[in-house]
Amino acid sequence: MKFKIDTKERMHVITIEDEELTANMTEQLIGQIESYLNSAIPNVILVFSNVRKIPVDSLQLLFSLQQFFYKEGHSLVFCEFQPAVENILRQYPFIDKMNITPTESEAWDMVQMEEIERELS
Repeated sequence: MKFKIDTKERMHVITIEDEELTANMTEQLIGQIESYLNSAIPNVILVFSNVRKIPVDSLQLLFSLQQFFYKEGHSLVFCEFQPAVENILRQYPFIDKMNITPTESEAWDMVQMEEIERELS
C-alpha cells in the first residue's frame, strides 16, 4: 500500500496513493492510523483523492475506526472522495454519521472546530 503522511501542527494528513483500497490495505491503513491515538498529535485526515474503488467492508471498518477516535476524544475526517466511491457510500446509512468533507481544507477546519468543541465541553 502506498500513502503519503504529512504531519501538521494539530493533525496527520494521510493521502492514499493507490487507486483501489482493498481489505488487506485497509487493515494496514487502520494499523497506521491507530498508532496516532497515543501520539502528541492524535487527529487524522484521510485524503481519498486517488482512490477509485473501495469495498463496502473497508468503508465500514473506517467508519468504526472513526467512531473509536471520537470516543477517545480525537478526530478522524475523510475527504476528497471520488464520485464512484461517493455513489457506493450513498447506498449505506452509515454515510450520515461519517465526517466527510469535499476538500482537505474543509477537513482541516472540521478538525479545528472539533478541538474547540472538546475544549469547551
